[in-house]
Amino acid sequence: MARNIQSLERAAAMLRLLAGGERRLGLSDIASSLGLAKGTAHGILRTLQHEGFVEQDEASGRYQLGAELLRLGTTYLDVHELRARALVWTDDLARSSGESVHLGVLHQQGVLIVHHVFRPDDSRQVLEIGAMQPLHCTALGKVLSAYDPVAHSEAVESDRKVFTDRTVCDLGDFEQILDITRARGYAADIEETWEGVASIAAPIHDRRRMPVGAVGITGAVERLCRDGELRPELIAAVRDCARAVSRDLGAGRF
Repeated sequence: MARNIQSLERAAAMLRLLAGGERRLGLSDIASSLGLAKGTAHGILRTLQHEGFVEQDEASGRYQLGAELLRLGTTYLDVHELRARALVWTDDLARSSGESVHLGVLHQQGVLIVHHVFRPDDSRQVLEIGAMQPLHCTALGKVLSAYDPVAHSEAVESDRKVFTDRTVCDLGDFEQILDITRARGYAADIEETWEGVASIAAPIHDRRRMPVGAVGITGAVERLCRDGELRPELIAAVRDCARAVSRDLGAGRF
């Protein structure tokens, strides 16, 4: 019979311990709870911290679960399920807004487009499923960066490339945009990524209220904006779509 690896068992027990309470735990608490020597516990914690599974509060020195577990925890939600739940609602959004609709998820250091509904007119369009968009300047990317700690880390640590003279690259300004995004529940991109193009996006959450994607519309500035501002009825339509998909994923009401 194959033997279990003791260090992995201890690491798993440590993660369960940190997940079981609402407060941060110190090294002594963790070691005594698991019956480990402080040196052994510290070595495991240091490894988990290096991998992003555990974070240490600088002020108190106590430990808590890290953001990387969010990434792992949301992988149970298959992208195909997300697309399946969003199909009807994204079709409705395209019809009601008259614009193309994109469904995006975090992938590496960008936004992966996993579903695309064409603008409902006779114009020539290119299917963008599989395309990548930047995190720092697209509406989809800003939403993911605002609500997903892993996406936020990727956006902060990556090179924020200039696409137009409206692209926001400064970290302080970018963080302010994310604060605004969280406060109002949607993100905007008005010619920050492509000249003459605007977009609006809102977050999608799963049954645990975890962010699993974003949905948005993209179109010409003159159609999405009125008097220099995004049309409120389009903002409402995008947010309603995101809430509907979230409800279908078990998130309940937002």
